[in-house]
Amino acid sequence: MGKKEEYQAKIEAQLKKWGAELEELKAKAAKASQDVKAELNKQIETLKARQDAAQKKFKELKAASGEAWQDVKASLEKTVAELKEAWSGVLSRFRKKGG
Repeated sequence: MGKKEEYQAKIEAQLKKWGAELEELKAKAAKASQDVKAELNKQIETLKARQDAAQKKFKELKAASGEAWQDVKASLEKTVAELKEAWSGVLSRFRKKGG
């Protein structure tokens, strides 16, 4: 497996993990108190939008080759970093609220 394939596998695994965690968060939000639920639902929507953007970039990455692949990779890394930061923020807020 080349570096390109290894990178794609790593990103794909991370996106799948976040997808599963998003589903878990939705389930927890459904059981939360009304005020926590409202805040979590907003955060879930933000995460979902960022995850969708990352999935789109990932598809572009898989289709790209040569120099275009490097450009898409850089853009994807930025998108994934933003998604990771969003996840960290949501998880820390959720823990503070007793979730």
